Amino acid sequence: MNDQQPDLDWRDEKIPVSRRFDDPYFSLDNGLEETRHVFLAGNDLPERFADGFQIAELGFGTGLNFLVALAAWRHSGVKGRFHFTTFEAFPMAAADRERALAAFPELGDLRGALTRALASGAGPYDFGDATLTIIIGDARQTLPAQTLTTDAWFLDGFSPAKNPELWGEALLAEVGRHTKPGGTAATYTAAGHVRRALAAAGFDVTRVAGYGRKRHMTRARKA
Repeated sequence: MNDQQPDLDWRDEKIPVSRRFDDPYFSLDNGLEETRHVFLAGNDLPERFADGFQIAELGFGTGLNFLVALAAWRHSGVKGRFHFTTFEAFPMAAADRERALAAFPELGDLRGALTRALASGAGPYDFGDATLTIIIGDARQTLPAQTLTTDAWFLDGFSPAKNPELWGEALLAEVGRHTKPGGTAATYTAAGHVRRALAAAGFDVTRVAGYGRKRHMTRARKA
């Protein structure tokens, strides 16, 4: 990782809030269910899982989305492995990540497995049936350099109003360029400029019901 760690406050002693972006890392209602609703259901998962499936993510944060995807993969019974590539500018300290994930006992030892993996070195990290790659740095510089093409995107940066760099038209064009035909993207935000940028990047974009306090979210499929 690097030493550019986020400066945090804690809501109710368990929900990390970024001071830089004045935004929580996951839903105040239920972060686990939000991830399932927005990023799994929003990408038609686990129904689309197949050996070699590639997920990419903007904003690794606590690692919750990866763990939920890994749990869903294992529960699906699909044979083989999937690949999860995530882009993070401000990696969370191990102690903070463990404190945040303690709010989700339903994930069981997956939380410990993530802690042990990240402590082992620079990665990629091997979970047996999954490979996790964390790319540190500003995604506006790091994503264009990648050769991956992905089946599904988890677009999970902080609020577009507070973290506009991660929702700009140029970066979302790179998301489109790194998506397979028929691939998908999902995000909790339904901001008009985000939907327009995804459309300009080659996606068919739909506004659908959001999770919890968010009335709407966005689903997109590469044309």
